[in-house]
Formats: sequence, structure tokens, C-alpha cells
Amino acid sequence: MEYHNPVLLKESVEALSIRPNGVYVDVTFGGGGHTAHILEHLGPEGKLFAFDQDPDARRNIIDDSKLTFIPSNFRHLKRQLRLHGIRKIDGILADLGVSSFQFDEAERGFSFRFDAELDMRMNQNADLSAGKVINQYEEAELVRIFSEYGEIRNSKTLAKAIIADRDIHAIETTSRFLDTLGPVIRGKRNKYLAQVFQAIRIEVNDEMNALKEMLSQGLEILDEGGRFVVISYHSLEDRLAKNFFRSGNFEGKQIKDFFGNIERPFHLITRKAIEASQKEIEENPRARSAKLRVAEKKEKNGQKD
Repeated sequence: MEYHNPVLLKESVEALSIRPNGVYVDVTFGGGGHTAHILEHLGPEGKLFAFDQDPDARRNIIDDSKLTFIPSNFRHLKRQLRLHGIRKIDGILADLGVSSFQFDEAERGFSFRFDAELDMRMNQNADLSAGKVINQYEEAELVRIFSEYGEIRNSKTLAKAIIADRDIHAIETTSRFLDTLGPVIRGKRNKYLAQVFQAIRIEVNDEMNALKEMLSQGLEILDEGGRFVVISYHSLEDRLAKNFFRSGNFEGKQIKDFFGNIERPFHLITRKAIEASQKEIEENPRARSAKLRVAEKKEKNGQKD
């Protein structure tokens, strides 16, 4: 099974500042590329927990006594770790977005490059699919997801076109959906389609809420001095991570304590996102939009910035 090269591999694993006997979590196991590299830095007493809700990822499980694979969405991070007796960890790595493998599997319906049923579920046991979103959502709901998750400027026109077309015949396949989209595309075709598919995928998998839950739980279970490493691929994810690392909330609001001091739960290791080198982008085009952010949980009495 080909999952392609993990993005920003060296930079992200180095950013964890791994202690050989530490406890770490890779919340996006995928092909196991980052996991394998983390394991190389762990000693016999070290532990690594890897999360992935996609059944296909289980085929990549690495035979290593230090690794525990958890087949779950990372929004259940805290509860799942507690089931394994873990209450504090030394580092978290999250490589967000859809894996290259998922994009390249035509039947998963993630890409507009292939004709397939409109699926887009990362968890194949989930009830909501892309087909249900497109064929059952009310116009206002479609406008919301295209505006909010796809940042599509003519989202109202797009939603009206979908409603009108599905009233004639259900939109069940990628090719049928592309026929619907054709007359309303604005700007560069591939960019527009990518934004539409991204919006639907985020809705189907409730990605933004899952990310917020994972980040909040991550802060709670990170030990003091623990590192949080996030690789994002679009502005919505990056904005959440950036705001959370800088302020401890998703709006980026500055919160002050009783004495008027600004409360910041993290020390920023990267004030500006790290991006892939031109060489890596040439070798792995998926890295083009990647942004790496790193934060370290402060000690209770530590206010360094």
C-alpha cells in the first residue's frame, strides 16, 4: 500500500525534542512514516501511541513493542489514552488532512480526478457521506459549508445549482457532480473543484470540531515542557492551530489573569510556520501547502515567551 512520503518528516520529528524514555502520540498514523521515525528515537522504556480511524491504516501497523495502535478518531485522544493508563504525555504530532493514499483510492471519492460514488468518509463506519450532504442538505446548509469550509465566493449560486440538479436526478457519482459544477465554476477549474471537495470532506468528517477537541485535550494531557507539533494544509486548520498555540483559544483572544498578565499556555517554538523546501515540494507535491507549527507547554510558574 503506497502512502507516499510523509511531509516535513525530519523537521516535525526533530521538533518533538524526543526523550528516549518519553511517551508520545502520533494522532494521524496513516502510512506510519512519522511513527516509524519517532520509534527510531525511542529507547526500550519509551512509548508511542498512534491514532487512525481509517481501517486501511491498520495494514501499516509497525511490529514494535513500543507502539500501541489505537483505531479511533483523534477527537477521543484523552479518553483513549486513559483506557491505556496514560494521563500525561511528552509530545503530540498531528499531520492533518487526507493522506495521498486516500486521495489516490478512486472508490473513496476524495478526489475529483476519478469517477466514484460520492463518499469521502475517513471512517467507513460513519453514517454521513458526501452523497448525503449533496443530496439531502438544505440550500442554507450547503451555502454555509461552501462559504465556511471552502471559502467559495459564489457559494449561493453553487448551492442553487446543486438543488436544481438533484431535483431532476440524484447526484451520486463524482462525474455526475462535476457535470453539476461545470456551469458555476469561477476562476481556475482545479482550484475551484479542490475547494468544493475540501468543503464537503470537512463537513462529512466534522474535521474542524474534531481538530478543536484534539487540540484542547492535547493541551490538557501534555506534561509541562511537552511539545505540540501540527502540520496543516489549508488556512482553516492553520488558523486554529496558530490561534490556539498563541492564546490557548481558537479565536486568538488575549486572556488576562487577576494581575493583568496575559495568560499563554504555550511557549512558541515557531513564531512563523515552517514550510517545505523547494526540493521536498518537487519530490512530494503534497508538501506545497504544508505549514508546520510547534509549541511547548509552559511550566505552571514559567512565563517565558
